[in-house]
Amino acid sequence: MFKMLGFTLVLVATLALAGGLGACKRADQGNMTVDVAGEQDLKRHPITGRVVAVLKERGALLVDHDEIPGFMSRMTMEFFVNSGDLALAKEGAKLRAVLIEEEGGRFSLEKVWFEDPAAQAMVAAAAGSLRQDTSIRGRGAYREIGENLPDFALYNQDGAVVSVAKFRGKQIMLNFIFSRCPVATMCPASTLKMMAVQTSAKAAGVTNLELVSITLDPEYDTPGILKTYAVSRGIDTINFSFLTGPERAIKDLLTQFGVLTEATRDESILKHTLATLLINEQGRIVWRADGSAWLTDEFVEKMKR
Repeated sequence: MFKMLGFTLVLVATLALAGGLGACKRADQGNMTVDVAGEQDLKRHPITGRVVAVLKERGALLVDHDEIPGFMSRMTMEFFVNSGDLALAKEGAKLRAVLIEEEGGRFSLEKVWFEDPAAQAMVAAAAGSLRQDTSIRGRGAYREIGENLPDFALYNQDGAVVSVAKFRGKQIMLNFIFSRCPVATMCPASTLKMMAVQTSAKAAGVTNLELVSITLDPEYDTPGILKTYAVSRGIDTINFSFLTGPERAIKDLLTQFGVLTEATRDESILKHTLATLLINEQGRIVWRADGSAWLTDEFVEKMKR
């Protein structure tokens, strides 16, 4: 369900972009390279199974996995995972992931999704409605200041479904980032500024604020990856959600919020614009800042009005 985001250039005729697209070179994690001789840096295989035990002290999961055709019979074995996946894992949970066969006989899992049919159905239904809404709006899909926030439902860094309904009566500050962006003036700067707003708004007595960062890279940024991203930066997620979900839903939100993305042919470089929006308690877009040069105090002052 979660294929790699194609990063097609979204054309929004009404959006004037100052400075063009910023370039973020992706880190090499998660890329398999195969040369003409057939040598592989790492071998990867899709895998499904059930968590038998969470081995926190080892940073691993004991998984009863299904047969991997042409590679491995069904068996129960240990797989290393990142800290976010480890925190979200529960005994008995079904999962799908990508198995990585590393040197020295070590096996690990990436792109881990813990299966929840009810949650998947909810997110899929919301994605379908959002797709229809984007299609109906057509060339006018881009939402101007004064228009309402579109309905959507995605997964947060805890693997829980978060819908727009959760934010009713709250002010929302929303942007788009991805966890592997290494350019200091792009996603990292945006996250730092969102954290600064969170602190300043609290100090200013703004108590109805929700901060939301939606990934540009849903195929890699699973809930576990976003959990790791938040924890490693010491982010207080009491009112700060990092969201991921189906490719089509992310692409429709990019279109409706006027965020442009483009990848090089080998997908090693992701070029994208930055947009940070403020939505009021009634769900209406009241302010927008493009790029990462916006001021924290400017957003906080608008929240206090």
